[in-house]
Amino acid sequence: MAYLVRRAGDRIEIRESRSTPRGPRSRQLVRFAGALTPAVLARAAARATRPFDARTLARRARAMAIPVDTHAPEHEARALLSRLRRGDTIDPVMAGLLVRALEGVATAPVPEPFAEVSEWIGAPKAAHGAALRDLLDTFGRIAASRPPRRTRPRKIFPRFSSAAAAEAS
Repeated sequence: MAYLVRRAGDRIEIRESRSTPRGPRSRQLVRFAGALTPAVLARAAARATRPFDARTLARRARAMAIPVDTHAPEHEARALLSRLRRGDTIDPVMAGLLVRALEGVATAPVPEPFAEVSEWIGAPKAAHGAALRDLLDTFGRIAASRPPRRTRPRKIFPRFSSAAAAEAS
């Protein structure tokens, strides 16, 4: 039976226990960080030598407060969509095959905000970070170029200090 173990540094392992002549032993099937994904479960199932129950592992991960991503990330589809949004062309035969293959796939309506940012769907995380840094840099330049919005109100009464009082007497 496979089980989850939390390690240092936000690392999580899927391990499998087995009996040996020298007693029970455990071996690591997969080590990952972040969410438990279908790809991680597939890698662990491929290495497992005993019955492997992905649903039980997902339930246990939720109980241990480990994020579970039940949807595959579809990296290839995201990359293709990104290329098409940039204006890259693909082979017309491949386009026809894609259209034919996608005919039976269930679709959902795309919300308007998603359609506006669809060029970011296939973008790598480094591009997201660079865009955020550029945006923050632009905001910093705008904020630095503007005069202060408020100035401190001028104090009506003079400040009293013990040094000034000592000099006056």
